[in-house]
Amino acid sequence: MCVPGKIMAYRKVCDAQGGPLVGCSDPGPDPDPELMEPIQPSVSVSPHGRFERLQEDPNYISHFTRAPGHKGQRRLHCFLVKYFLAGVALFVLGALIGWFTHTSTIKSPVLPPDSSDLLEELLKGITADKIDALQKSFSSLSDDSEESRARSSHECFMPNGTPCDQRGPNDLPKQQFSYAAYSAMGSVQGEVVDIQYGSVDDLRRAKETLNLTNQIAVVKLGKIPLLYKLSLLSELGFGGVLLYIDPCDGPPSRHTWRQAFRVTLNPGGNPAIAGLSKEAGGSLTSLLVQPISALLAKTLLSSPSTGQEGSCIPLAMPPNTERKKITLTIGNQFSYKKIYNVVGYLKGKRNPDRYVLVGSRHDSDHGGGTSAIMNQLIAALTEQTKRGWVPDRTTVFCSWGGSALGNIGSYEWGKDNSVVLQSSAVAYVSLNSPVRGTEALRATASPTLLQLTSDIQRRQLLSCIRGGNCPGPNVSSLQLPGDVSFFANQLAVPTMEFAFEQTRAEETTSFLSEAQFSSESPENLDPLFKFHETIAKLTAEAILRLVNDPVLPFYPLDIALDVQNKLKDKSALSLPLLSSASALRDHAAFFQSETMRPANDPKERDPSHVRMLNDVLRDLEKSFIIPQTPPGVYRNLLYSLPGKTPQFSILKFPQEAVLPCNIPSKAIKHNSANKEVLFHSATNQSLSLILRAIQSAERLVCFGLDLFENYSSE
Repeated sequence: MCVPGKIMAYRKVCDAQGGPLVGCSDPGPDPDPELMEPIQPSVSVSPHGRFERLQEDPNYISHFTRAPGHKGQRRLHCFLVKYFLAGVALFVLGALIGWFTHTSTIKSPVLPPDSSDLLEELLKGITADKIDALQKSFSSLSDDSEESRARSSHECFMPNGTPCDQRGPNDLPKQQFSYAAYSAMGSVQGEVVDIQYGSVDDLRRAKETLNLTNQIAVVKLGKIPLLYKLSLLSELGFGGVLLYIDPCDGPPSRHTWRQAFRVTLNPGGNPAIAGLSKEAGGSLTSLLVQPISALLAKTLLSSPSTGQEGSCIPLAMPPNTERKKITLTIGNQFSYKKIYNVVGYLKGKRNPDRYVLVGSRHDSDHGGGTSAIMNQLIAALTEQTKRGWVPDRTTVFCSWGGSALGNIGSYEWGKDNSVVLQSSAVAYVSLNSPVRGTEALRATASPTLLQLTSDIQRRQLLSCIRGGNCPGPNVSSLQLPGDVSFFANQLAVPTMEFAFEQTRAEETTSFLSEAQFSSESPENLDPLFKFHETIAKLTAEAILRLVNDPVLPFYPLDIALDVQNKLKDKSALSLPLLSSASALRDHAAFFQSETMRPANDPKERDPSHVRMLNDVLRDLEKSFIIPQTPPGVYRNLLYSLPGKTPQFSILKFPQEAVLPCNIPSKAIKHNSANKEVLFHSATNQSLSLILRAIQSAERLVCFGLDLFENYSSE
C-alpha cells in the first residue's frame, strides 16, 4: 500500500506497474498551490513509496546514481535489491502481525458479545457502596458553593425584615433561608386576603367583595404555576404576597407546619437580561413576596384546626372573619456573583456530532446525592470504554451552577450553544433532584421518550428493592422543574428523569416542586444508598440506549396518541383539527412500522439511511413549540399542566389571557356578550396554534416517508 511521505514535499501517485503494492491511502487534501514550488522535472524514488517531486526535501538522500556502468549489471542489482527488500518487508509484516495478534490475545479485553451483556456489565459497576464513598468525599469538602456565597452577611433576612446575622439564639434555624429571590424590596401595610391557590375563580370571588389595591394576598402553592399567579396578583393591584404550602397538599410524612421554604421569581437565565430592575434593587416583580410556614398562615387566616386525628381540613379563612392588618417588609440585597458550570464529554465514534446531555446541579443543599450519582455514572461508563466499548453518540455530562436562583447556568449555556444544540442534541437525561424521598418512584418524560422510560422503569421494578410490594410504572409528561426546563421548553429536546419522592404526588399539587426546602442529607434520607443506586442504574440504562441504539428509541406514534388524548373533549374542536390529529396518528404508525423497523434490522441497516431517519425523529418535538405562553407555562405543547383531564396547556388559559381579573365584575356581568366573544376569540387563537403544530408534525413525518420511499429497491 502506498504510504504518504511529507505532504508538503510530495504529491503521491500510485504505481501502475503492478507488484505487491496495489492500493493507495489518501494523504488528505493537497497543499495550497500558492505555497508550492514548481514541479521539478526529475523523478526520484522515495523510501516511503513512489512520489512526484514537488520540492526538494533536505532530509532526503537520493539513491538514483548517474555513475557509468553496465545496464545489465544495474538491472541485475535492482532485481536482487527488489527481491531482498520484498523478503525483508514480508518478514517484518509477519513479525508485526504475530506481535499484534499475540498482544491482543493477552492484553485486549473481550468485548461484550451483545447489548444485553454490555448493560449487565455496566450495571454491575454501579453499587450503593461506591455512591456512598463518593458522597462522603463530597461531604468532606468545605461549604463553598455558589448559594452559600450568595447568602453571606446582610444578604438574608427573616420574614419580619431582621437580617439573619442579627437573629436571636432561639430563632428557628431553618427559617433563616426563607426568601423569594428577586422579590421587590420595601414595606407595605395592608389587610391579609385569602385567595387560596390564586386561580382566576379565586381572584374573581375576592374582587367581587373587596378592594384589593395594596392588600397582602395569602396564597397556596400548587395547581398552577407560581409566576402565573403572581402576574394575576400584580394586575389586580396587590402590594404583597405571602406564599405557603397547605399541609393537606404535602406528603403526610413531611411535617410542613413549621417549615418555610425558598422560591425564585426568575423565569430562567441571567436576571440582568430577563428584565431585572437595578433601580428597584434587583427585582423581577413589583410585588413584595415572602414564603411563610403553614403555622404562620393558619394564624394570619384565623383558620380552625385541621383535624389532627381525622381527615385533613385545608387551611382557609372562615366566612365573616375580621381580616388582620399587617406590615410586610422585604429587605433583599442585590449583588453580582459568579456561577460555574462543569461540562465534560465521552466522545462517540459513528456519530460524534450527536449529543446525549446528562444534567445535574451542584448546589450545596439540593444535591440529594446528585453529584455522587453523576460521578458514579461517569466512572461506570468510562470503565466500559477501557474494556473496548465505544459509544455511537457523544455523551455530554453537565453539572450546572445557579440552579436555585433560576436555572441560570443551564439556561445561559443552552442559549449560548443553541444553534449547535438544535441540530445536534438528541436527548436530555435529568438528575435534578433524584432522591427527595423513599416512598414512590416517579418518572417524567416527553411523549417521545414515554415508551423507553416506561420500559426501563418496568424492568427495574421486576427487581424492586422492597422485594415484592412494588408500585406499577408511574410515567407522566408533566412540566419538569429544574435545569431541564430550557432544553425541553426552548429547544424541544426530548427529556426524561427518574426520581424517588416521599409519596406519589397528586397531579393537582405537582407545582409544589417550585418550593425549595433545605433537603435532608443523603446519609439520613437513604443510609444504605440503595435508592441512589436504583436511580443511577435507571439513568445508566437510559444513557446506554440513547447513545448506543442505531435508531433512536423515539416513538412518533406516542406523540400522535398523546395529541389525540389531549383533544378528547371534542365539543369545542373543529373538524380540521380532529382530521389533522387523526392523519398524524395514521402516518406516525406507518412511519414507525415501515421505516423505523427495517432500519433496526442489521441486514438492512445503512449508516446514511439511519442518520437521516434519526434526524426526522429528533426534530419531531420541535413542531410543537409555540411563540408565547402565559408565565410559567411551557412553550412546548407536549408537556402537560396538572389536572385530572389531559389537555393542551394553552387551552386552560385563553380566558385568563384576554379577561384579566382587573376588569370590574359589574362590567363583566353587563357585557356577557362581549365576554363570550373574547373567550371564543382566545380559544380559537389557541386552537389555531395547536392545529399549526399538528400539521407541522404531520408534514415532517410525511417527509420522512417520502425520503425513504423505495429505499430498499434502490
